Amino acid sequence: MALFLYFLKRLMWIAPTALGVMILTFFFVHMVPGDPIEVLLGEHALPVDRQRLTESLGLHLPLWQQFLHFITGVFRFDFGTSFYSGESVFDMIVKRVPATAYLALMAILFAMLMAVPMGIWSALHKNKWQDRLALTFSMLAFAMPSFWLGPLLIIFFSLYLKMLPVSGNDEWNSIILPAFTLGFAMSAMTARLLRSSLLENLESDYIKTALAKGLSYEKATRQHAVKNALLPLVTVVFLQAGALLTGAILTEAVFSWPGLGSLIVDALGKRDYPTIQGCVLFIAFVYMLMTLLSDIVYALIDPRIRYSTEKG
Repeated sequence: MALFLYFLKRLMWIAPTALGVMILTFFFVHMVPGDPIEVLLGEHALPVDRQRLTESLGLHLPLWQQFLHFITGVFRFDFGTSFYSGESVFDMIVKRVPATAYLALMAILFAMLMAVPMGIWSALHKNKWQDRLALTFSMLAFAMPSFWLGPLLIIFFSLYLKMLPVSGNDEWNSIILPAFTLGFAMSAMTARLLRSSLLENLESDYIKTALAKGLSYEKATRQHAVKNALLPLVTVVFLQAGALLTGAILTEAVFSWPGLGSLIVDALGKRDYPTIQGCVLFIAFVYMLMTLLSDIVYALIDPRIRYSTEKG
């Protein structure tokens, strides 16, 4: 019952947040410079052709009417039709989601494989050169933008060493460079979080009790401290799963990865309002869902979370 009430409280925030996202998405997209009619017909199109296309796309209507049409369509899972291809935006998103989901999952895997050993290694060598090296590396990794790291990896591994494909997803190893680029910054943040969590657990009373009972420091760390220190990573993984969809926009553009990110970039260049709106809304909804799931999973792992929420 406690978990159900906790879930309801979290779910109540979804509706106003989703409405705010829809409002901001619609009006910000319409503030993008450029005329979609000019992109479709060119600069020298006849006025009658421009007028006919404007009416067929519904752009002649007042902005508030376009917004109402957009909102009612979203509640029917209808994001409209692409100005450029004439295809349903929802169908376009469905086709691109598997590639982006695969990229995000592999990025999380890369991040965890780098972050967990580095975070534990750093915590176990607190204030030593190993700790300072790991912290310096994580700081540089977190500050390194993907649009800069991606081309560097392409130049070194694809053009110089000729080990990995430059772009696309035609080969099995095409995922390596974009997943590493996308997960690199996440690994830095996760390693620092794990270090802090592990240090906090190592100084807790239950570790001191285990040591007093004769358990070795290595066993106490491995069997108790590390396991408890990994709990905050549950929230990070779910939140980063949503955040990676945003980061995938630049990464997919750099590596020509056929996912949602490259679809948004193409739509922005063509001023394809429905496609931009649909993709941004989908990413926002996934992010909200991941946030909700992270709260629920963390409440299942640590009941103190939901109990403290009830008292508050």
